[in-house]
Amino acid sequence: MTVLRGASVVLRPTLTEDVPALAAIRATPEVRARWRGEDDLEAEIAGDLEDTDTIRLTISHRDRIVGMIQWHAEEEPDYRHAGIDLFLDPAVHGIGLGTDAVRTLARHLVDDHGFHRLVIDPAADNAAAIRCYEKVGFRPVGTMRQYERGPDGTWHDGLLMDLLAVELRR
Repeated sequence: MTVLRGASVVLRPTLTEDVPALAAIRATPEVRARWRGEDDLEAEIAGDLEDTDTIRLTISHRDRIVGMIQWHAEEEPDYRHAGIDLFLDPAVHGIGLGTDAVRTLARHLVDDHGFHRLVIDPAADNAAAIRCYEKVGFRPVGTMRQYERGPDGTWHDGLLMDLLAVELRR
């Protein structure tokens, strides 16, 4: 896959060398609250890189790793679409890098892969993420009740959002 360039971010295939930096970002309390995982985050991320069903891209800004964005495809012709997920270093939250990363990947998925529909599923209470995705053109579809288990063991709602290719805000 080629390197994707946004207005402020660069998305490139995630390499084994990226794992320590990505694990450090995933270990921050803000990200860990949304992206639960194993105790050994480096091993988990390294293992995830072996999953060929999900494409993982390292997000960099000014030559510094600031997060990861990933996508997967539903290839059944009658239901074909792609799903996106990402995490960013809390040190760069609020300056538009998430929106730039999502928009850059969405443009690639629509223009280069021909997807007509994209989905993303933030936690229903993650207002900052929801605003980010809405800036790209994603719209709420509905609440997925008790969608994911939180760190405290209780179930939390998710928000299913989708974007049609014609709605992508470039």
